[in-house]
Amino acid sequence: MVSAIVYQLTRNMKPEDLQKYGFDKYFVDHTAGIYPANANGIPFTASYFQVKGDAFADLTEDMAAEQKARATYDNILRLIDDPDVIDPIRYLRQREIVHFQRFGEAMRMVQDRLDARNFYACNPSFDKKCGDSCPDRCHHR
Repeated sequence: MVSAIVYQLTRNMKPEDLQKYGFDKYFVDHTAGIYPANANGIPFTASYFQVKGDAFADLTEDMAAEQKARATYDNILRLIDDPDVIDPIRYLRQREIVHFQRFGEAMRMVQDRLDARNFYACNPSFDKKCGDSCPDRCHHR
């Protein structure tokens, strides 16, 4: 969707518009092609994914990513007045909100299946449960 929006905004671009709107440096490297980068021109990299292999850490990261995307869409909506851009951005923003809610539900499901006193003490998928004989009901290797 974002690629389609960028295409719509740049399809009739003239050479004089490149410099006028600060698009000239980008155009030199990528013409009007979509090159994932942030507003400062820093390219996207897979290192942004902060997967830990721990359900709580990963779901918290997922929820944070959804909120950051939603906030970015909110900021875009503050800057634009083109209805052909506003409507898809609103859709994308709503999608982030729904994803945040679903990740929150997944977090609750994980929490409901664990000892509530031990949410963040270990990675339960790797650690063995001591069992009822352990006074703290903790997890040990």
